[in-house]
Amino acid sequence: MNFFSKSTSSSQKYKNPADLVKIFVDNATKLDSLSTTAFSDGTPASQDVRKYTEEVTKTLRGMKSLLSSPDGGSNNADPQIDQATELSHLIFQSGLLKLLLKTMPRVDFEARKDGSNVFGLLLRRQVGSRCPGVDYVCREKELVGMALRGYESEEVALNTGQILKEMLRHEALARILLYSDDFYLFMDYIEKTLFATSCDAFANMKECLTRHKQMVSGYLEANYDKFFTAYKALILSPNYVTKRQSLKLLGEILLDRSNYSIMTRYIASVENLQLIMNTLRDKSKNIQFEAFHVFKIFVANPHKPPAVASILRKNKDRLLAYLTEFHKDRDVETL
Repeated sequence: MNFFSKSTSSSQKYKNPADLVKIFVDNATKLDSLSTTAFSDGTPASQDVRKYTEEVTKTLRGMKSLLSSPDGGSNNADPQIDQATELSHLIFQSGLLKLLLKTMPRVDFEARKDGSNVFGLLLRRQVGSRCPGVDYVCREKELVGMALRGYESEEVALNTGQILKEMLRHEALARILLYSDDFYLFMDYIEKTLFATSCDAFANMKECLTRHKQMVSGYLEANYDKFFTAYKALILSPNYVTKRQSLKLLGEILLDRSNYSIMTRYIASVENLQLIMNTLRDKSKNIQFEAFHVFKIFVANPHKPPAVASILRKNKDRLLAYLTEFHKDRDVETL
């Protein structure tokens, strides 16, 4: 890695960007190469693990300090010397971000937190009208999928989830995820992980589906069947939180002006109407409430297809009786 400066003495090794990156890469690479048994207390290799982890933690803290400092961390009077710019360049050149994501399960809490902060600072950093960090991730698309797959490890899920959230603020990066098959991993993570991880995964899926409206609308137009077939499983989830959040998000998607054509297609489906009507019968009052907000879109449609209109007519009396009593004594449930 000839772009790094020569190694310095211990007292100087954290004082410039080149050494920060070199020391991180050296130690993170060693961590990545160790077998899982090396991370067990009492093994001879565990001492090496502690040493490598300490170096990784210190260098990430140093990077965070440089990137978050208003003057780039430089005390030099020369305004042309920008250590943050140099550090960013070296991080991208060295492939450090991929190594960071790979080794995050093997470092301690502080290193994970600082690592996600460093990633976020790089994505938010602007040079003129450019965001070099975003441009870099656009070139290294696998980083988006790696951040998403962090949900497979409960230990790092919230840290990689924060990185993913930073990515999804940028349309170019949200597009990479949405137009990949990896997007549908969200459904598994929402259904099959612990509560905190599931909620974080849902929040990021929602971010991906609502922030960049025109881009999302184009995706849903082109992938209508694939998306709503997968999304139906969330609405039918036996998990109360998943079911309620999914119904609420569905209503937001359908009522967004950018998704008008998607909404008209969705409410023209007898299968979709039956799904929502069945959900109106859920034992949870709050789930009924979210389902009702979707159901009323079907009812308000002035151009109902004959099959949809027929179902509503056949169920008119029962629906009127249901709506008369709807939430008269609604209990307030909390997530």
